[in-house]
Amino acid sequence: MSAFHVVVAALSDDAAADALLGSPAPQSSGIATRRRVSTEMTVNTALCFRGKKILAPMVRVGTLPMRLLALDYGADIVYCEELIDIKMLQCKRVVNEVLETVDFVAPNERVVFRTCERERHCVVFQMGSADAERALAVAKLVENDVAGIDVNMGCPKEYSTKGGMGAALLSDPDRIESILTTLVKGICKPVTCKIRILPSVEDTVNLVKRIEKTGVAAIAVHGRKKEERPQHPVHCDVIKAISEAVSIPVIANGGSHDFIKEYTDIETFQKGTAASSVMIARAAMWNPSIFRKEGFVPLKDVMQNYIKYAVRYDNHYTNTKYCLCQMLREQLETTQGKKLHAAQSTQEICEAFEMADFYEKSTAIFEAKKTSSETETQDEDDQLEDPDVIKMAVRFDKREYPPQITPKMYLLEWCRKEKHPQPVYETVQRPLDRLFCSIVTVAEQKYRSTLWDKSKKLAEQAAAIVCLRTLGVPEGKLCEGENHLINKRKREDQEHLNNRDHGEDLAEPSHKKANFIEETSDRNVPKMPQ
Repeated sequence: MSAFHVVVAALSDDAAADALLGSPAPQSSGIATRRRVSTEMTVNTALCFRGKKILAPMVRVGTLPMRLLALDYGADIVYCEELIDIKMLQCKRVVNEVLETVDFVAPNERVVFRTCERERHCVVFQMGSADAERALAVAKLVENDVAGIDVNMGCPKEYSTKGGMGAALLSDPDRIESILTTLVKGICKPVTCKIRILPSVEDTVNLVKRIEKTGVAAIAVHGRKKEERPQHPVHCDVIKAISEAVSIPVIANGGSHDFIKEYTDIETFQKGTAASSVMIARAAMWNPSIFRKEGFVPLKDVMQNYIKYAVRYDNHYTNTKYCLCQMLREQLETTQGKKLHAAQSTQEICEAFEMADFYEKSTAIFEAKKTSSETETQDEDDQLEDPDVIKMAVRFDKREYPPQITPKMYLLEWCRKEKHPQPVYETVQRPLDRLFCSIVTVAEQKYRSTLWDKSKKLAEQAAAIVCLRTLGVPEGKLCEGENHLINKRKREDQEHLNNRDHGEDLAEPSHKKANFIEETSDRNVPKMPQ
């Protein structure tokens, strides 16, 4: 197996393991990590929603460090923050081999959703969506890395409702039914939704009964109307009416302000609503050890443990800072609170919490892993040094070629003329710097450029150039003089016009029929051939 496919092993340094809660080596924020695109499948495990204590989905709070900390303190299920369907559909699934996580990465390289093996059987992915097909596409993208899928139907904030998502769905039961039915039928993981109550108990119960018929595994109910805020009392009677009206598990939510002050209050809220489970938001945001049966952990310890996870999983310092501020609350005006408020990096956050030594140790471990990664990268380059591959140091510069004419076109045309099979391109990506290299096989001979390129297309064109120059065949550059492919295209365009003049209806442009159009190679780019 290639080194590209080997997950970087966790270092066994005992002191480092203690500092990192027994986890693999950490990464400091903003440092690039080795990644590979992956479509690995995982085993389906059923998730039960009865008798559970659940971390609620919270924007900016429900990222990986908070979810893991809640699990440590006793949460049974954790929901991620709401992520919008359109944004998720722009992401690609990437296995982060240094952090040992699965990342869903946007085109701008921002990690939109990060998860890990520790939470795989208990994390529910919550999405914001108002379209059944988009919702299904997102669910299929993430379902092998999570335990369940949830649709947000209760968020009253404008960023959610303006797109017809969140609480806006409550007034469109047909759309609710369409989204949930499509998800239940389309994926193998359990599907849930989270709603708010309607103006009347009757309307709320009728909506929930309709939702139950879609086949969802559970329904979470925030016991407030969409216009109500945390200072308004939670309507336990409505949640209870819902619990008694349906057979699926009902998850009660909204009790942090009025009921849940400590662990024993969770059961009180559950009994008061007759719900199957309880979902906790703000009380867990203030101190995630609310899930701990033995009682609260001192806030200082909770915050330090949170920071350890934030460093371990390369959480962006702004998100780390925000979550810590929610925990400090009235202590923000203390000396420590002011240091946190002023912090502009993960290192400065660690210093504010007397964890400078931890940060330095973690950084040292990271540097060791980085060095190891760079060594592996060099080994991977060496693996490409196949003596049977003809190599040159060349790059493709489109400014040196006529419009719409490329070396790949010339190579394909030459192969057809010589009656060879069409060229086969094998392209690999180097995770450390995300550059590409391509090997083209023509007549059982392999060719590649020794220079790595920033895109798959450029790497393939460079490989074609190496082949053409080795064979002594023109590659189509402007400096080569008359271009027979351009002349061929002109002749076919003229024939197209002549046929049109004779009344023939030719809807398809002639250049799409030209036999020298380069073939499209496989879109999936492996990190290294096995």
